[in-house]
Amino acid sequence: MQETYSFGLLALTSFFTLLNPLGTMPIFVSMTSELPEEQKRKTARKAVVVAFITILVFAFSGQLLFRFFGISVNSFRIVGGVIFFLMGQDMLQARLGKIKMSEKESEINAYVNDISITPLAIPMISGPGAITNGIVLMEDASTFGKKLVLVGSIVIILALTYVILISGTRISRKLGPTGNNVLMRLMGLIVMVIAVEFFFSGLKPIVQDMLK
Repeated sequence: MQETYSFGLLALTSFFTLLNPLGTMPIFVSMTSELPEEQKRKTARKAVVVAFITILVFAFSGQLLFRFFGISVNSFRIVGGVIFFLMGQDMLQARLGKIKMSEKESEINAYVNDISITPLAIPMISGPGAITNGIVLMEDASTFGKKLVLVGSIVIILALTYVILISGTRISRKLGPTGNNVLMRLMGLIVMVIAVEFFFSGLKPIVQDMLK
């Protein structure tokens, strides 16, 4: 039971930092600034649902991908560690990904459908870091209980992401530019620590096999 709790805590913290809802929030606010409140909620809801489906599909199909391409989970951990480290480095320097937004559509619904899937759901919410994290943690989930905990953790973090996005205007106003930068740097530091753990947990078995 203790092992399951530890696994759940790892899943919650890693997905929160990698999904980075506080980093996505200012971009969501700027892209939906001219939309009515109900359309903002619809955009956030659709983006979160698409992100959930994307992460879940990759998490459960990870083993098939490994077998098809003939790669090992340890190699994936190393690559994932590198990806996380680079993401954390950008976050530590408070650099947000630059999003090129097309001109506003004549109909609001068309615009909502356009930005909710790309770039909000993919790659901002369910980016390479979150997808890699889902695959690796699903591989580590050796029991059915752990798999349920993993899926539950994804649901919890994405629900929190939805709340943060629809509350983005108020949160950004209260935190201010300095507060947003501090939070992003803090999350970047956590992501880099997770990256080191992932990298060496994948490297250690490979080095041991080489020495044998």
